[in-house]
Amino acid sequence: MVANMGGVFPCLARHSGDGHSIELPGVTAAVTPSCPDRSIVNCVMYTDTAALSRSLDALSALYESAGVRAWTVWVPNHDTDAAELLDHAGHLLDARPAAMVCELSAIEPPGIALDLSEPDMVEAARVNDVAYGLAGEFERAFRRLPPEPAYLYMARAGGVPACTLLTYEEDGECGIYLVATLPEARGGGLASALMAHALLEARERGCTTSSLQATARGRPVYKRLGYEEIGTMDMWERRRQV
Repeated sequence: MVANMGGVFPCLARHSGDGHSIELPGVTAAVTPSCPDRSIVNCVMYTDTAALSRSLDALSALYESAGVRAWTVWVPNHDTDAAELLDHAGHLLDARPAAMVCELSAIEPPGIALDLSEPDMVEAARVNDVAYGLAGEFERAFRRLPPEPAYLYMARAGGVPACTLLTYEEDGECGIYLVATLPEARGGGLASALMAHALLEARERGCTTSSLQATARGRPVYKRLGYEEIGTMDMWERRRQV
């Protein structure tokens, strides 16, 4: 899971309007200046706490120089040393998404017919903005489709794009990201069906497992698909006051 996240977020940053990624010893950072207040797309992954400790000052300067006001470090909940380090450095525990995994051998075909549309990053970003109450921030930032091993999926409801998700497939693992459904399209199983469709395609491409980070709203949906919780991926955010 951690390695998959370390691949997808820098990939998204590099294919945003003005973003890039930074590789430091043991640390990878995604920098998305066109989305400066959303730490989920301005985020850091690390391989060990010592590497993170050595890089914190450089990371802080990097994000400030890019005009990013909020950035986060993803920390597995068992890494108490990293949590303590970030707490002392002025980061705050912003969220604790559930870390969830599943075996793709158990995935079954969607239970409803899907009206699939061609992948369109602008439309996908717009659905995320509406679903999560963002003021067009993702649409301004993400306008280009990232390349493989990322795959974008979209489904329509009532003839308009209403549900979307992104997969990132590496080393037999299919990571699930940017899952969003328009409020008026929720409750009919659209997200579950689109996920099942995407996971079956990932299985055909050779993936055997899947991972994701779940909000409280999404957790029941993922459990019904066969995902199991293995802890949390904690978001230790640093937000600059303006």
